[in-house]
Amino acid sequence: QVQLVESGGDLVQPGGSLRLSCATSGIIFSFYVMGWYRQAPGKQRELVATITGGGSTNYVDSVKGRFTISRDSVKSTVYLQMNSLKPDDTAVYYCNGRSTYTDLWGQGTQVTVSS
Repeated sequence: QVQLVESGGDLVQPGGSLRLSCATSGIIFSFYVMGWYRQAPGKQRELVATITGGGSTNYVDSVKGRFTISRDSVKSTVYLQMNSLKPDDTAVYYCNGRSTYTDLWGQGTQVTVSS
């Protein structure tokens, strides 16, 4: 069964850190470009970061220098380390896995940045 399961969302103060995890199952992990997207209330879902099977990364400008995406091929898991969090980072964060023929999504995890 194909699954992408996110975890790690929480309430954190501005300037704090969180690490999101997305555990995958039922896929050949190395075949997939993995990514994190987010959707804030009243806004469209936006790409945050992607990482290829070879480890090449891409980030939206607003998170460069603060967020780091990584993947563990043994655990078939992708991570998003988020530092120096801001209130504007508040959103539901979704894990995405994309191959030539498929586009997979997790259920989302809530990140709230507030004092």
